Amino acid sequence: MRRALRCYLGLLGRRLPGCRYLCGLFAFPVMNRLLLMLLAVSMGALLPVQAALNTRLARATDGPIVAALASFFVGTLTLLLIALAAGVRLGSMVEAARSQSPTVWLGGVIGALYVGSVTLLTPRLGVALTFGLLIAGQLILSVLFDHFGLFGLPVQRLSPGRVAGVLLLLVGVVLIRRF
Repeated sequence: MRRALRCYLGLLGRRLPGCRYLCGLFAFPVMNRLLLMLLAVSMGALLPVQAALNTRLARATDGPIVAALASFFVGTLTLLLIALAAGVRLGSMVEAARSQSPTVWLGGVIGALYVGSVTLLTPRLGVALTFGLLIAGQLILSVLFDHFGLFGLPVQRLSPGRVAGVLLLLVGVVLIRRF
């Protein structure tokens, strides 16, 4: 179990030699691009489920901020249990706090704003329009990050095909909104 969790964490960015597990459950000889893409689609498919559950929680509590707080609390406990079971050194967070710019911690702020916003928007716009707009925003900024190599990411130049992909997604959002 501990080895499977350590291998799962390897998927999340830690380099652990000899790990051949997907989600700590199934052994695979190679973690190829197709499996990673399927994992991305699967995790993306869970986001509307999270939005629906957080919307229900918001109705049962004092609103989207409390629901987002509860969601992050449960998520933090879950990650803590996974980290402890996998034998992750939690002291590395202290090391990162000393060595990294304070801006690296803004990911947590962005995550909180994201979950709170989705919890607020879903009952007002609907799941499909909310996520269509979220994905449009993600894709637009993603192609810019790729094109300019922002945050030290590898450069992948903007191409007519990429522009067409973004435009098609925007057309999809308009169609979702209209119908």
